[in-house]
Amino acid sequence: MAAARFVVTGRVQGVFFRASTARAAHDLGLTGRVWNRKDGAVEVAAEGSPEALASLEAWLHRGPPAARVERVECSPLDRPSRYSDFKTAGRPAE
Repeated sequence: MAAARFVVTGRVQGVFFRASTARAAHDLGLTGRVWNRKDGAVEVAAEGSPEALASLEAWLHRGPPAARVERVECSPLDRPSRYSDFKTAGRPAE
C-alpha cells in the first residue's frame, strides 16, 4: 500500500471539488480524506495502490466541470494506514 498527499490550487473551493474527489477516490478503491484549506486550496490524503493513486492524481488535474485547476502538488506520506474509507472531512491529525 502507498500513501500520498496532494495539494490542489486554482478555483477548487465552492465547485463540489471535495465531494467529487471523494467519489473519484472511492471508485478507485482508495481510502483517505479531502478538506478545504484556509488559503483556498484543497488538500487530499489518500492511501491505496500506486496505480490508483496515479489515477487520482490524473483526475485531480481535471477536477469536476466547474473547477479550474492551476496546480497539483504531490508528496509521499510515510505513515501507516489509518483510514477505512474516503470522506470529506476536517484536517486529519498529524
